[in-house]
Amino acid sequence: MKYLCLVYANENDLHSLPDSPHDSECHAYASQAAERGTLIAGQALQPVATATTVRVRDGQATVTDGPFAETKEQLAGFYMIEARDLNEAIAFAEKIPPARVGSIEVRPVRELDV
Repeated sequence: MKYLCLVYANENDLHSLPDSPHDSECHAYASQAAERGTLIAGQALQPVATATTVRVRDGQATVTDGPFAETKEQLAGFYMIEARDLNEAIAFAEKIPPARVGSIEVRPVRELDV
């Protein structure tokens, strides 16, 4: 089953706290997961200030700069993984380096009905 591990952290703290991960640590973790066949895809995201939000209401699109909502933590990146079950996905998420300074949301992927 596929799971998406969403990395949330306060952008201002992500790289400045004593326990903050370095990009090289995140890259190493992702590389090891890819070699095991667990990692499907993963990327870090640009700062939230670069986000654009698109909404469509009554057929009209509205595009605004910035994220959908103001929060203390921002979406910083993601890991798409293949895991046997939620327990295995949680075990993977616990080892994602930014979990030490932020949080990881683990969500199963829903296949679209065709």
